[in-house]
Order: sequence, then structure tokens, then C-alpha cells
Amino acid sequence: MAGGLLWAGAAAALGASGNRTARRAALRGIGTVGIASAVTRVLTRPVARNAQPLDAAGRVASAAAFAVGVLLEAPRYGLFAVPGAAALTVARTRSGARRPGDVAVGVAIGVGAAALTARWWPVKPEAAAAAAPPRRPAPALPGGAGLHIVVNPSSGPSWSADTPDASAYLRAALPKAEITVPQEGQDLVELLGQAARRAKAEGGALGACGGDGTINAATEIAARLGLPLAVFPGGTFNHFAVDLGNQTLEDVVRAVQAGDAVVADLGRARAPGGPEQVFLNTFSLGVYSDLVGAREKLEQRIGKWPALVVGLARVLAKGSPVHISVNGRPKHLWLLFAGNGIYHPAGFAPTYRTQLDDGLLDVRAVDAGTPLARTRLLLAVLTGTLHNSRVLTTAQVRGLRLEVLCGDPRFSYDGEVTRVAAPRLVLDKLTRAVTLYRPAEKDQWLR
Repeated sequence: MAGGLLWAGAAAALGASGNRTARRAALRGIGTVGIASAVTRVLTRPVARNAQPLDAAGRVASAAAFAVGVLLEAPRYGLFAVPGAAALTVARTRSGARRPGDVAVGVAIGVGAAALTARWWPVKPEAAAAAAPPRRPAPALPGGAGLHIVVNPSSGPSWSADTPDASAYLRAALPKAEITVPQEGQDLVELLGQAARRAKAEGGALGACGGDGTINAATEIAARLGLPLAVFPGGTFNHFAVDLGNQTLEDVVRAVQAGDAVVADLGRARAPGGPEQVFLNTFSLGVYSDLVGAREKLEQRIGKWPALVVGLARVLAKGSPVHISVNGRPKHLWLLFAGNGIYHPAGFAPTYRTQLDDGLLDVRAVDAGTPLARTRLLLAVLTGTLHNSRVLTTAQVRGLRLEVLCGDPRFSYDGEVTRVAAPRLVLDKLTRAVTLYRPAEKDQWLR
């Protein structure tokens, strides 16, 4: 028990750091400890004559599991965790509290548990997604001169622990920028449009601070007007900002003042002869948006993979498949996901991209017409074999035609859910459609 409390405390300290990578490392570390503890009890109890061997192997397994789990997710934090766990184990072994055989068994279980989490919950690389430089350089804006920023205070907290008030920080860091914070009753999209027109007249740039919904609206306007965009992470999850490499407000401030930028693709959903909607991250229909919401509510408490399993079971129990035509072929689907670029890992819990301008849509669909589709889907997720399951179909394409054949399914653009506005949609890409500021050290083409 004492060992479990020790690693729980270490995980809590990591999680409280305010750093996204540290929080992921803490979740993987403590999740790995849970797996190692369970495996130790199952494997060692039948051969243990008393509680001492079980306790000894279990404590070593927990130490190894936490250290290796943290090391997998965030090597710079693991470099502190591994020596600590090793020193603790060696000290107890020399004192006679553990026998060498118990230590070997515990280490093997702990390392194996960490490797198992990497199969279910693949490690996200720390490097930003690759993207090409713009054909026309983005302007350097010293002090923020010519930069017009709209800050959405309702998007959620920024994850920069030392800058809890984004607008106050930006005013101090970029004193020459014009910063607008919507007041009650003001329309965010209208304010973004006004800021963009002023930036265009000055030869400057548009800035937006908020979550993915705010950044989506700003990107559409910036792309239409041919303006560079500064994406400040100010939401709860900031999926696009993370892939771009803008993990903190400070990152974007440096890029804006230096004029460092890249170009990125936009996904587009359009009704033939009607309106269109761009998306930075994902388009989806069916139960996918419910699954993402359920997973994100749980993952801070129990980790991403357990949250995925629990969320999936819930949405499949309550949801119903949609009847649509995909490129002219009728389908019954539980969900359809289209990513703006190729996402990783495989399956339908995609979390990151390695390139922002590949020109492709990453399409994944779960077929409801397969016998026992729900059961087979859950089993595939639990066993880590979803990429080989017949219920999951994947493709990388440049375009896709969808037609609703029955019902009124919900569509989701970058997490914003809407009812279908037209029975037919065409999904495609606007290649290298928007220029985005990010620090030069994040760009692989400069290395």
C-alpha cells in the first residue's frame, strides 16, 4: 500500500505541474502501476507461500512500472523517475527486504506492463507536426505591431500554468497588438471578422486565443482574406495548437515577433451549390462526437485508454447507426471520422498528426452491418487488435461524397456538433490554405 501511495503522490506532483506532457506521463505512469499490481497478484499468489514474496515482487513491479511508464511518455521526466525507482529497489534489496529473485520478477512485470500500455495507448511524439514554409513570408511583428487578437475567455483555461489570464499576459508580452475580449452579447465571429479587416488594411496578421472552435472560426476568416494567423492556445484541449507546436502562449509570441510561420491544409465539407464549412482537425458523424466527449470527461481521471473503453461501451449502448451513402454505396455505420491529414494511432481514438500539409483526408468508419458489430468492436479495442478488425474500414483519400439516406444524423466539425444542413456533402481539402505562426525551432525543414 505504501508503494502505491508513493507513486500516486509522484503522479499527482507531475500532474500538478501545469504541463500537458507531464500530465500524460503521470497518467501513463499511474495506469501502468495499476496494471503491474494486478498482474503481480494474479501471477505470484499461486506460488507464494506467504505474503512476503508477493509484497516484495509487487513493490518492485510498481516502481519499475511507474518509472518506465513515465520514461515512455516523457523521457525528460523519466530520467528523474528511473534513478529514483532503481535506488529505492537497490536500497531495499541490500537491506534484505527483497531477494534478488523477487526483484527480477518485479522488474519484468513492471516493464511488461509499461510495454502493454504502449500497445493500447501509443506514445505521442513530442515533436510538432511537419509543415512547409509559406511561399510569401509572414510579417515579423515586433511588440505585436499590426497584430489584431481576439481572446475568447469562455474557451477554458490555458495550460500555461504561469499565465492563467491570457489577455493580461498578451497585453504585457505584445504591447503594440490590438487585443479584443468579447463582452456579453457580442458575437465572436463578427469580432474576428472586424479584427481581420483591420489587420488586412495594416498589412498585419490576425490572432485568436481560444479552443478549437474559436481557432476554426478564425482560420476560416484568415484563409479567405489571405492573412497570416497566430494561434494562441487558450482552450481546454487545444488539439490543433498542439499539433502545430504552439504549446504555450510564449511559443506564439516568439514566432509572431520573429515572423516564423508554416502553411497548413484545411479540410472542407460543402453542400453542392450550397454553404461550406472548413475543419482544422476532424469531421465526423454518428456516435463519434459522443465518444470523444465521453472519453475526454473521463481521461483526466482514469487515463485515455480506459476512458475510451468505458466511453465506447456507453455510446454504443445508447446510440444507433446512421444510414448513409459513401461514394454512392449505401452503408449502415456507427460512426465515420475524416481527419484533416493522416492521424495516429490506428483505430478510432486518433490523437495526433505528423504532417499538416499532406493533402489527404484520413477516413475511418465502423460498419454496423457486420454481425455482432458492437461486441466485436469492444473486443477488438480491449485486445488491441482493432486495426485488424473487419468492423473498421480505413482509407486515405483526397475527397469523399456523402449522402444521408435516412434520419437526421449529427455532424461534427472540430468538436462543434450540428444537424445536417443538406442531405449531400462533399468532403475535400484546401491544400496549404492558411499561413500559421509557430517558432522556427519546431520546424523539421530547418533542421
